Amino acid sequence: MTKPLESGSALPAITLPLVGGGEMTCGGEAGWRLLVVYRGKHCPLCKKYLTRLEELKPRYGDAAATVVAISGDPLEKAESDKAELNLSFPVAYDLSVEQMRAWGLYVSSPRSDQETDRPFSEPGLFLLRPDGNIQILDISNAPFARPDLETILLGLTLAREKDYPVRGTA
Repeated sequence: MTKPLESGSALPAITLPLVGGGEMTCGGEAGWRLLVVYRGKHCPLCKKYLTRLEELKPRYGDAAATVVAISGDPLEKAESDKAELNLSFPVAYDLSVEQMRAWGLYVSSPRSDQETDRPFSEPGLFLLRPDGNIQILDISNAPFARPDLETILLGLTLAREKDYPVRGTA
């Protein structure tokens, strides 16, 4: 793993393909963004987390934030997740191991062919300010530890409305 990213720093820009066509550059773009990195189609906890994110998406929209889900899965698996979970937000795919490491994410190898067929990222969450700098970040080494999405929404709201500072920079 590379050096962890620092709060308040710029998220390294990575351009990824999107389910449904086109691509998105994650990091460095304007506007508030919530980037949720999930393990992949093989993870039932990811499905639950993405479903909760979909439920909260209108409230993130009210807070003027774009929501994006990202995985290292290939197109077919990402398409399947987007359709199965009825996700209305963009889903980016093909995050490479090198890109995972650039974002300070933990990388795991599959335990078996039934799990998945390639290394994958453990969960990560990045709330980016309009300048592309990290307001909130959470990196986990296991699928069981993820931030509560309503609490992240509260942080977004405070950061926007009250100019709450980036914490953890001392």
